[in-house]
Amino acid sequence: CFNSGSSWNKCDFETNLCKVLPEFNLQPGWVRRNGKSGMGPPYSDHNGNESAYFLSLSSEIQSSSAALRTKVFLPTDEEHLCQIRFHYWVSQMSGTFMVGLQKHSEDTVTNIWQVSGELRNQWNVNTITINSTEKYEV
Repeated sequence: CFNSGSSWNKCDFETNLCKVLPEFNLQPGWVRRNGKSGMGPPYSDHNGNESAYFLSLSSEIQSSSAALRTKVFLPTDEEHLCQIRFHYWVSQMSGTFMVGLQKHSEDTVTNIWQVSGELRNQWNVNTITINSTEKYEV
């Protein structure tokens, strides 16, 4: 998320989890790995780099779900946009990748985007624009 005139908060997992995804929010099942890890595809990141790191769900967790939660973002307005751009890879036919929004006055997470296994075994990219008049997490 960025303010107009400022740059992206870049998140690449090269040294650890990025500022957007606090370390304690990494639920069981998620692994920080690269294409050389021996865990199967993908064998590189979205740029084709075999040694670049990304987050992956371990294969033991296939039957259940695992979430990633961002830090708390401030409310958006015309001057303070929030755009989240991410690269993703969906491998199983049954796998579904969802992005949800939780406003701080609400107990529930609202699903704002999802994809299932139709674009399998390739990196895809998506950008989501978020509007919220209150603090929120994604």
